Order: sequence, then structure tokens, then C-alpha cells
Amino acid sequence: MRYPALILLLFTVWQLSAQNYRDSLHVAGKAQYLAQVSKDHNKALVEIKKYIPAIQLDIRYATTDNFMHQRMYTQARAFTRLPVAKALMLVMADLKEKGLGIKVYDGYRPYAVTEKFYEKASDKHFVADPKKGSKHNRGCALDLSLIDLKTGKELEMPTSFDSFSPKAAADYTALPQQVIQNRELLKSVMQSHGFKVLSNEWWHFDFNGWQNFELLDVPFNQL
Repeated sequence: MRYPALILLLFTVWQLSAQNYRDSLHVAGKAQYLAQVSKDHNKALVEIKKYIPAIQLDIRYATTDNFMHQRMYTQARAFTRLPVAKALMLVMADLKEKGLGIKVYDGYRPYAVTEKFYEKASDKHFVADPKKGSKHNRGCALDLSLIDLKTGKELEMPTSFDSFSPKAAADYTALPQQVIQNRELLKSVMQSHGFKVLSNEWWHFDFNGWQNFELLDVPFNQL
């Protein structure tokens, strides 16, 4: 068998496997999503910047400044489920008293993007397996950091966003004390409002109760 034919065969097998994952996970498209929302308004995806105007956005996947080195989103927008947005608003209120705020890197992520991440990522430990889907696909995960409200600058954290370094772990200790304090403050305020940090990504927080929300594959331009 010639190499082009083999490559085509492997690609076809991968496509069929990917479709099987989608079918078995019941990944919802736009029609199914709208039907879910009509039954339960809490399942609505809300645009974070419209819901919380004071929040900052830095949607890296709408740029080439990410681990994929290519634009994964056609629009620099961030969405999350309604209860998640409400909890994030409480986080912002607590931080404002300290002169701090939030910068969001990512929220809801269409399932198709997770498939592309897994296909291309060099380290699979830092990307969700399409066999299970991501909390981002459920609209129940947020990637974010702290900012100083006066300057608008980010507080120093262990690594940059989407770093595949061991330093990105939520409990990594070989760091300057101020950096640890900044990270622990972020973890503390998020956890106090119903979020749990991902063990190997200090910036990633899952909303408690994510199991109640379906996996989605609805592009931003359809929301």
C-alpha cells in the first residue's frame, strides 16, 4: 500500500472514531442546545463581557498567541452558563474590595476545538480527551487570572497562560513567595464561590455541578 493511501485510510478511521465519540457523548448542536435552554434557563450560555462589563478579556485562542500557534476562534468572545456567570460576578465583587479584578482567557469552548487541540497537542496531559469531552465544552470551566484594577496589569503568577511547565501545577512550591500568594488568593476566592482549580493548571477552574450540563458544539457566531 502506498503512503498516500495509508494516510487517507488512517484519516478516515480517525474521522469515524471522532464521530463515534460525539454520538456516544451526545454532543449537542445548536438545535439541541436551544431545546435544552427552553426547558431550563440556567443552561443558557451568556456572554461574559455583557454580563459583567468590568471584566477584562484576553481571548488567546482568537489570536496566534497560544500553544497551537493559530487562531482557533473566529471571534474574541467568552461565554459561560448562567449560574457560572453569576458565581463569577460574586468573585469580582470580592476582589474589587482588594483593588483587584479578573482577566478571562477562555470560557465555553466548542467540542470541535477540543478535538483539534487533542489532535495537535504535544503533551496530552494539558488537553482534554475528546473521548470524555472538556468542562469547557459544557460551559462550566474558566481560564483566568488576577489583575490590578488601577494599572490593569496582571499579577505575577507561576507561569504564563497555557504553559506546559511543571510550574503550572496548582500546588507547585518552588516559587517566589509573592507569586505563591497571588496564586493562592486566586484559588481561595474562586473556591469560595463554587469553583475548583485543575491540579496541573493554576489558571483553570471548573464550576461545581458541571455534571448537570451537556457537552456542546455550537460556534460563537451562532450564539
